[in-house]
Amino acid sequence: MIAAERSDRIVELVNLNGSMSLTDLAQELDTSESTIRRDLMRLHQQGRLRRVRGGAIKVTQAEFVVADATFAGRQELNMPQKRAIGAFAATLIGPSDFVFIDAGTTTECLVDAITETHATYLTNSLPHAQKLLAKGCRTLLPGGEIKQVTEALVGAETVNFIRRYHFTIGFWGTNGADLETGFTTPEFSEAAVKQIALEQTVRPYVLCDSSKFSQVSLITFADFDRAHVITDELADRSYLQSGNVTEVGKR
Repeated sequence: MIAAERSDRIVELVNLNGSMSLTDLAQELDTSESTIRRDLMRLHQQGRLRRVRGGAIKVTQAEFVVADATFAGRQELNMPQKRAIGAFAATLIGPSDFVFIDAGTTTECLVDAITETHATYLTNSLPHAQKLLAKGCRTLLPGGEIKQVTEALVGAETVNFIRRYHFTIGFWGTNGADLETGFTTPEFSEAAVKQIALEQTVRPYVLCDSSKFSQVSLITFADFDRAHVITDELADRSYLQSGNVTEVGKR
């Protein structure tokens, strides 16, 4: 089977089933997984399907994230990539920085990797604050309501507290990262905290693994070009043309 025929058959199978694993495609087409992997990369770049870890899924008009997963559930997803992202981000913090750290599992990996204890940190995450204190860091925690799913402080009191500060550097998690819709999250009160903190930061960074790209959640808290993105290796290379994306831990 020539490459063009194989590509058409891959797209046909993915569209028919909604998703296909790398292994199943290789068996169906009687070819190697490395060949299928290259085909999926090319087809993803052409917009004919969406390449995901371990296979591909059907392209839809928009891929929406409408609710946060539990904190424990998110801790199990893509952890090697999140640790690499967090470790790189930690090297960006200097001793004189005033640092904002958003709630989330990828930003938690940043907190785990922090060695700079002379900087001052403000976070709206209860777990992050506890870890920073254990490291001996000067740590500020706003008031507000505790969101049970993400263990983040949210609400008007949190927003008003953060509004008074100006950060030299900050780090955010996101549920979706898309060139057109920007950085998105499913819940209004958490989006409001993210937005005001990012607006108050000189050097903002969004930390997200590659699975968050081309996903859209309900509320935009920042445009895509408003922050620098630190991620792992991207299947969709078009994002690199934006000039504000850094890949770490590339295979």
